[in-house]
Amino acid sequence: MSPETMAMEGPVCLVGNGADGQLEVMEEALGILRGVAQPVVVAAIVGLYRTGKSYLMNSLAGKQRGFSLGSTVQSHTKGIWMWCLPHPRRAGHTLVLLDTEGLGDVEKGDTKNDVWIFALAVLLSSTLVYNSKGTIDQYAMEQLHFVSELTEHIKVKAQRGDDAEEDTEFVRFFPSFVWAVRDFTLELRIEGQLVTEDQYLEHALLLLLGSPGNSKKVMDYNLPRQCIRSFFPTRKCFVFVQPASRQEMGQLDSLPTSALDPQFLEQIRRFCDYIFQCSNVKTVKGGVLVNRQRFGALVRSYVDTIRSGQVPCLDNAVTVMAAIENEAALREALAHYAAGMAGLRLLAELGELSAAHGTCEEDALRLFMQRSFKDEEQGFQKRLVVGGGVLVQAQQQGENCWDGSALWRAPWAPKLSAGLYSQPGGFQAYDRDQNQVVLSLYFPLSFPPKEEKQKAELLEQQRKAAEEKQLQMEQLMKDQERSHQENVKQLEAKVAEELASARQEAERALQSKLKEQEAMLQKGFAEKARLMEDEISGLRQEISSAKRTETLGKSHKRCFSAQLKASAD
Repeated sequence: MSPETMAMEGPVCLVGNGADGQLEVMEEALGILRGVAQPVVVAAIVGLYRTGKSYLMNSLAGKQRGFSLGSTVQSHTKGIWMWCLPHPRRAGHTLVLLDTEGLGDVEKGDTKNDVWIFALAVLLSSTLVYNSKGTIDQYAMEQLHFVSELTEHIKVKAQRGDDAEEDTEFVRFFPSFVWAVRDFTLELRIEGQLVTEDQYLEHALLLLLGSPGNSKKVMDYNLPRQCIRSFFPTRKCFVFVQPASRQEMGQLDSLPTSALDPQFLEQIRRFCDYIFQCSNVKTVKGGVLVNRQRFGALVRSYVDTIRSGQVPCLDNAVTVMAAIENEAALREALAHYAAGMAGLRLLAELGELSAAHGTCEEDALRLFMQRSFKDEEQGFQKRLVVGGGVLVQAQQQGENCWDGSALWRAPWAPKLSAGLYSQPGGFQAYDRDQNQVVLSLYFPLSFPPKEEKQKAELLEQQRKAAEEKQLQMEQLMKDQERSHQENVKQLEAKVAEELASARQEAERALQSKLKEQEAMLQKGFAEKARLMEDEISGLRQEISSAKRTETLGKSHKRCFSAQLKASAD
């Protein structure tokens, strides 16, 4: 799918319920995500059924219809539905809208499904919108009990350690949080003072100081509030008046704009502007940016984990996604290299071949680096270094000896196409195969042993072949050194980029923790504020360490340089 045709006419089901009642990923949706590498900004909405979630999503899409609104007490949206659109404010980005089935639908009778839908919305989005009606009161907080259960349904690390310590990591990876309060009829005033929507939300999230006589009641009151404060890095609130009369509410998708309350329209405009301007590109652990292709892999990974009866893990999801992307990046880079070299005339001068090899390999490496990430110990990059050098070596060895069609008839050609020379030990296997080809091509016939003239010709042929091979080996060594330096240079840039992303991730978490600590101190929670100090200190140390990008980059450079030389040997 090209960028020009990537816009969808309407939403499709991304995650549904299969015949076995379990969640499953829809292949049609995954097909839409493939083939376009644009970064994604993902806005997901959750909330009780029949609260008008779909209308907000349609507004973000700039459409009156799209996600099903429904007009009865039944929930219309089942599973998670996806709508991909060109981002209205960021060129080259995709806006992904996720509408989820209503939580608390009595017809489902399956609260576990609600929990997983909520958890997936958190895991997949860069901005999570929670939609409710009326006011933010204790009842509304109790309906948001799903946020309190996230610690049981999401884990950060593959190796589980201290649960409490892991829970504090959520703020590093969770989306920003927006509370949309629908059909709001109150005045935004607290203790006689007018307040903003955000102040209204923060006031509703204040914790109660406990006492020995009511500790259980206070804990129940504080739990959902504390989770929202601790897990989500940024919080925002929007209130919306009722858009039309009660009689007209069932036909919102067909009412003209002139029939809607002007105040409601202004509130919708402000809400959309905020999502467009402030929602970040989706990232995963380590600050890795997610594009459409990676997003599809992420959905598949999380749903497969849930279906297996396990708890989705951020570490594992990144590992799975990296393996898929790096393998695809390797194939794409090798194909680009082969296509560039295939256009050369085989009888080209050695210098021309060498120059073409350098250009094609550099371009292939750049393609690989753009798409790959978390390439542990540079395993995929080393395969690219070995694989990319095979074709030019074969061309150099066969120069002036056979035509272009013979190159692909050589015994090693099928192995090259299958990627066998890109595996460990591939270089040695290629060397053996190519020597057989060279011998058969240089000496295709048996010469009669008693003819002096033919002996002389044979010796001369052998001498020229030896000289040619010596020249080719010298050029090959130069090419390998150039390739080595280019790989190290691009690796250093990649490491610096990944370290910078990880540092930014930690800096966002630090700012969130500092803000929360200040709020705790202001409201008299000195002990809670003190307990946060270890987290804050740890984040500061992490940021300080990550800032030594150049030193760490040089360390990686030395390590990878040695590994490359060892694999070449």
